[in-house]
Amino acid sequence: MDELEQLKQAILDHYPRLSKQSSFTFACHPGVSCFNACCGDVTIPLTPYDIIRLKNHLGMPSGEFLSRYTVSYLDQNLKYPVVVLRMNDDDKNSCPFVGEDGCRVYEDRPWPCRMYPLGMASPGEGSDALSEEFYFLLEDVDCKGFGESRTQTVAEWLKDQGIDEYSEMGEYFKELTLHEFFREGRDLAPGKADMFFRACYNLDGLRDLMFNTTFFDKFEIDDETRKKIEEDDVELLKFGYDWLRFALFGEKTLEIKTSVAEAAKQEL
Repeated sequence: MDELEQLKQAILDHYPRLSKQSSFTFACHPGVSCFNACCGDVTIPLTPYDIIRLKNHLGMPSGEFLSRYTVSYLDQNLKYPVVVLRMNDDDKNSCPFVGEDGCRVYEDRPWPCRMYPLGMASPGEGSDALSEEFYFLLEDVDCKGFGESRTQTVAEWLKDQGIDEYSEMGEYFKELTLHEFFREGRDLAPGKADMFFRACYNLDGLRDLMFNTTFFDKFEIDDETRKKIEEDDVELLKFGYDWLRFALFGEKTLEIKTSVAEAAKQEL
């Protein structure tokens, strides 16, 4: 059992399970003596929606953001490309977005930063996992936030931290990554791994692929959808998920133009 699996098992076996109605005591603010201390020497995985929010907050294309602020790799356990935030190369391994006054991308901070000190886990795999999720507390002994007097329910914390929108977008990504293809331990060929990376993380690269190639000559895509994915990153991401389900898993999420299908038949 590798380190990640050991951590998952420890959470399932030992961490008290919290529901949305459970209460906990915690607060974080500049008056806490350890303020910002937890924002370094930590691994922060980024979801596709995290990247949209961060790159738009910083006003840069996704390709530039990925190159400058992230590290990506093909996870041997998960079988698909994973992106994590690149920490500064200093003695604290500090977050590139945190200064003395706090987080400078706070309004668009990633999902893990919003959730802390809560974690979320699921006992099983597949479709059942989506309905069996539970919450738990990440009680770092060095965190002074647990000594504060503020008490709230899990539901109140999630609302206060603006989790709902992130969770809604996260469901699309979860459905993709929990697909039977990956649960069976199958691997993406290099070209398809690149496709996955572009559609999920490098959205400006995906938009360029669609609007500067013959992509729209091959698929039945109405004008309204085409306009949405040209102007709206979230709509483009949702479309990218459909494209991946079509290209990777053979699902009928996109419709090939009749002329293209007939030409393919003739060639065969």
